[in-house]
Amino acid sequence: MKKSLRTSQSQSADINMSPLIDMVFLLLIFFMVTAVFTKDTGVNINRPTAQSAIALDANAIFFTIDASGDIKHAGQPYTIAQIPNLLAEINPARQAPVTIIADRAVPTGLTLQLIDACQLAGLENIAIAASKK
Repeated sequence: MKKSLRTSQSQSADINMSPLIDMVFLLLIFFMVTAVFTKDTGVNINRPTAQSAIALDANAIFFTIDASGDIKHAGQPYTIAQIPNLLAEINPARQAPVTIIADRAVPTGLTLQLIDACQLAGLENIAIAASKK
C-alpha cells in the first residue's frame, strides 16, 4: 500500500501581524517616554558665561531679551509696562520662578527694569540665565 501525501490548497501561509504591531507600538511608547524635550525660547540669544551656572527650572516663566532689546515671552513681544499684568495672568499664585535669558549685549539697565517689573508683580524668585563655562 502506498501512502500519498496530499497538500491542501485551502491552507494558507499567513503571517500573524498582531505581535509585530504590538511591538511597534511598544517601541513608539518607549521612545516617546524616554525622549528629552527642551523648551526653546525661539530667540537666538548669546548668553553670558558663569562658572557657577546651574540647570534651569523647567517650570519657570521664561523671558528673553535679545541683542536689540526686545523682550519676549513664549515668542510674543512685550513691553516693560505689560509685564506685571502678564505675570498676574499666567501666574496668579505667584509661585513659579522667573528666569530671564538676556543676550550679553543687552544693557544692564533693561535687565534691571525687567527684574523690577517682575518684583512689582509680586514675584521674588527671579534668576538670570547663563551658560556654564
